[in-house]
Amino acid sequence: MNPTMVSSPSLFSVEGMVGVVFLIMIAITIIGGLIASNAERVVRAVAGLIVCFVGVAGIYFFLNSPFVSMMQILIYVGAVAVAISFAIMLAAPEQRKKVGPSGPLVGPLGFATAALLAGGFSVLAFKTNWVQMDKINDGSLRTIGLELLTRYSMVFELISIVLLIAILGALVIARIRRES
Repeated sequence: MNPTMVSSPSLFSVEGMVGVVFLIMIAITIIGGLIASNAERVVRAVAGLIVCFVGVAGIYFFLNSPFVSMMQILIYVGAVAVAISFAIMLAAPEQRKKVGPSGPLVGPLGFATAALLAGGFSVLAFKTNWVQMDKINDGSLRTIGLELLTRYSMVFELISIVLLIAILGALVIARIRRES
């Protein structure tokens, strides 16, 4: 066999199955996003959001980042989605209103735009020469902690400030609604 020829892995090999599972994670993420964005009821939209978050966690795992994958599940699926669910249960039911523009071109125009973007990204993905990157580090909790507290400490602090501002904004909005 010529060493310059690169053979693609078989579907029933380990590399082929890893590729199939990765594609399944991408499909789970896309399906969850579609459910979240197209659901008529808010509870179903939250369920789609949870499915999307689990798919993203799977993609993080395949990107050699098991810690970020677990944090995705713990924080987004475990905390954010549950908090959104509680907010939905505690909110007063509203009247059903049709929101957004409606007309004969809205659906076909959106579909054509999405098809154009998907086609362009597909052509770009197939024409790109994908190179497998070397593993940067072991992805351990110790390495991530050291990086967060040394090289990326400024970014870490800025994220905490942004989260603090978001919490304060939510408190101000809640107080204004309670007073009125």
